[in-house]
Amino acid sequence: MATFLYKLGRLAFRRRGITALIWLLLFVLAGFGASSAGTAPEDDFALPGTEAQQAFDLLEERFPGQSADGATARIVFEAPDGQKITAADSREAVDGVLDGIAGNQVEQVSDPFADNAGVSEDGSTAYAVVDYKVTSMELDDSTRDAITDVVDKERDDGLNIQAGGDALMVEPDMGNGEIIGVGIALVVLVITFGSLVAAGLPIITALIGVGIGISSITALATVLDLSATTSTLAMMIGLAVGIDYALFIASRYRAELTDGHSREEAAGRAVGTAGSAVVFAGLTVIIALAGLAVVNIPILTKMGFAAAGTVALAVLIALTLVPAALGIVGKRIYGRKVRKANPETGAPKASDHDAKPNMGTRWARGVLKRPVLVLVAAIIGLGALAAPVASMELGLPDEGSQPTDTTQRKAYDMLSEAFGPGFNGPVTGVIDATEAANPQDAADEVVARISDVDGVVSVSPAGFNEAGDTATVMVTPSTGPSDTDTEKVVREIRDLSSALQDETGAELYLTGSTAVNIDFSKVLDDALVPYLALVVGLAFVLLMLVFRSVLVPLKAALGFLFSVLAALGAVVAVFQWGWLAGAFGVEETGPIMSMMPIFLIGVVFGLAMDYEVFLVSRMREAYVHGESAGEAVVTGFRYGARVVTAAAIIMISVFAGFIGAGDDMVKMMGFGLAVAVLFDAFLVRMTIVPAVLALIGKSAWWLPKWLDRILPNVDVEGEKLYRQLAAAPAPPPTAGEERAPEPTGVR
Repeated sequence: MATFLYKLGRLAFRRRGITALIWLLLFVLAGFGASSAGTAPEDDFALPGTEAQQAFDLLEERFPGQSADGATARIVFEAPDGQKITAADSREAVDGVLDGIAGNQVEQVSDPFADNAGVSEDGSTAYAVVDYKVTSMELDDSTRDAITDVVDKERDDGLNIQAGGDALMVEPDMGNGEIIGVGIALVVLVITFGSLVAAGLPIITALIGVGIGISSITALATVLDLSATTSTLAMMIGLAVGIDYALFIASRYRAELTDGHSREEAAGRAVGTAGSAVVFAGLTVIIALAGLAVVNIPILTKMGFAAAGTVALAVLIALTLVPAALGIVGKRIYGRKVRKANPETGAPKASDHDAKPNMGTRWARGVLKRPVLVLVAAIIGLGALAAPVASMELGLPDEGSQPTDTTQRKAYDMLSEAFGPGFNGPVTGVIDATEAANPQDAADEVVARISDVDGVVSVSPAGFNEAGDTATVMVTPSTGPSDTDTEKVVREIRDLSSALQDETGAELYLTGSTAVNIDFSKVLDDALVPYLALVVGLAFVLLMLVFRSVLVPLKAALGFLFSVLAALGAVVAVFQWGWLAGAFGVEETGPIMSMMPIFLIGVVFGLAMDYEVFLVSRMREAYVHGESAGEAVVTGFRYGARVVTAAAIIMISVFAGFIGAGDDMVKMMGFGLAVAVLFDAFLVRMTIVPAVLALIGKSAWWLPKWLDRILPNVDVEGEKLYRQLAAAPAPPPTAGEERAPEPTGVR
């Protein structure tokens, strides 16, 4: 592989104009496709194989005229203190408000005073449901404004009016996260490279890759049924790894120039060595993201594949566009001071570069002196950070988790106070009575049995479809939708299903947002172990190919577990416990989103393996070229620590920028990924890894002979490449490029 990538790097460098033009054309074509694409569909929260999905499908089949696809809004009215909403003047005011909401997109508006069905027992509060003909994403601004105008208008009648429902949902505010992250990345790169041109190169190439990826997702949205949120993960991951991969190639290129190679030769060697690490690091990320398909939740599958495709683009750009860009910038890859001191080559001399030990060398030597102390301290620290995981509560956000100053949250609280906490999370029961001797009697028995369940406040009478073979009931629990007691109620009702079918011939299914959330969490819990086994297993084999070792991949996997547990602990402390919540803009604490653990595991595993491959592959390269195990660790840190540190800071900055997003899920994702990279890069890869390698010595590179014969040798460290280069005459430089003295030995 190293030999092939070496040739690819030289070709891209030599044909830099054509290479850059091809990528720019792809960028323009993808942008054109995105600009001419239709509106992206809404998120598909289907849960194949779950009871909630079965019930929903049954409703679609048996109640075709009652589609649940349209948006809904709930307008909540509260009378002034001491007054009744049913008073004549209040009723007149409510009717006037509801008349003003009518519009072309409105299907119907319920009357809260019809049989007082929408009025609380104490008469202080009433609500009306507005059904729309289109989905929330298709609502016109004027239609949505009609609702918000009602809420914002100052009223003389003293009514407190608030609104909730998915009709008020808009695309999440992503904030300026990516801009902030790119800005910090530029500063870090300037400090790392000492050149504005060198600092801008990884950012520009990464933005081109992300631009192509996001534009392609947008262009294919209607064809592949990709929602607007599908690209969120692709943007976060693509931008971070795109900058990192370009950084590693550019850094290795500068190191090769320092060793005296011509610019074309340096580009070939950089892509042949660091490029091999980029390929395998990218593969681990792609495996982790594509592996989300194991969960069998369409939205996660689409997000995973979209992000995996963007990572693949980042790898291709690092192998082709980056060496081409290096050829375009020429000597400006170094700062003016270096070019002035070395006008002939434009690169510093190796003797100047190695004049004194850098920070990475000093750090590695310090860890190697006291590996046991360092290892124990790091593990204790990560263990303390992971402690909050023991009290983690999982759930999905609802309007009760919105900030208290929003109209959705105010409407939610008003309904909870007036009608009970469970009113905001009713459970829909679907009764399939096609096999029942008497469907009505069967439905009545189901309602009676559900009413006897502890925690159930009320059950509505069964409402049949036109065929009379299927009915629906609304079950109102005594607790809120995210309460653990509500989950117990749902499970207890579901436990009745088998006995009810035997007694009445009718089958009972539960659905609705509360039941969907419960099933969603269960699907994720059940998929966690298979997902871990698949992703870690495939990556373990991949790392054995890279390092020709058993213990190094094992150490990498165990280190990842420390990182992800510590990151989840930090997420629980901030978003559930409320520690430092204000500092991170968390306005309302609550359960951790159900998808967060498996999402964090998938993404962090791929990113953790990035640093493992980049740092340890340099150690492996030094060991293969004759250094002792301890010397190889120091060499790996001398050449890799500065770059890995810069890459980690960049990735942390990119992810942390998304903490400013308005959407709770994006905010939590950004925070979780940022702290996970922080812990993994600095506590695991930069601390635990050298300590463990120091303790196990040359055993780190042990591989059973029988396994060595089975595994193909992909030559990531470039051993074969260096032998070929040492034996072959130096290739001619590019036309117009001066030849630097070519070293013939192996470094």
